[in-house]
Amino acid sequence: MDIVMDAQALNAFLASDFPQVANDHSVESVASDRLVARLRVDDRHLRPGGTVGGPSIFALADVAIYCAILSRIGPVALAVTTNASVDFMRKPVAGRDLLAECRILKLGRSLAVAEALIFSDGAGDPVARCSITYSIPPKRP
Repeated sequence: MDIVMDAQALNAFLASDFPQVANDHSVESVASDRLVARLRVDDRHLRPGGTVGGPSIFALADVAIYCAILSRIGPVALAVTTNASVDFMRKPVAGRDLLAECRILKLGRSLAVAEALIFSDGAGDPVARCSITYSIPPKRP
């Protein structure tokens, strides 16, 4: 399926429709086989011990996968998460942003399944792996 929204369009959509996440998250790149999104890590994302908390890691995966799906279907604000699984594998590197590398595994008319590997910026091993299913609302005439 062709790309219908590039990184600039996705970031503009987040800013207009989801301003609550747009300051923390951005789409870095969109290609035919993957999307890369960034969480700009700040003190509010940290838990005791100085590591990025699980909710922030999940939020990055959810936003990134949502954007990966929208990059193919266009701006559908009412697409929603219906299932999610996160494997936390290692502690993120302190003081670095997180990157989500996403790929869509299945894109149907009503459901999309995708996965994201989460990395500390500049590090080689993933800190988490996420699998998320989205429900896509039917198109209105």
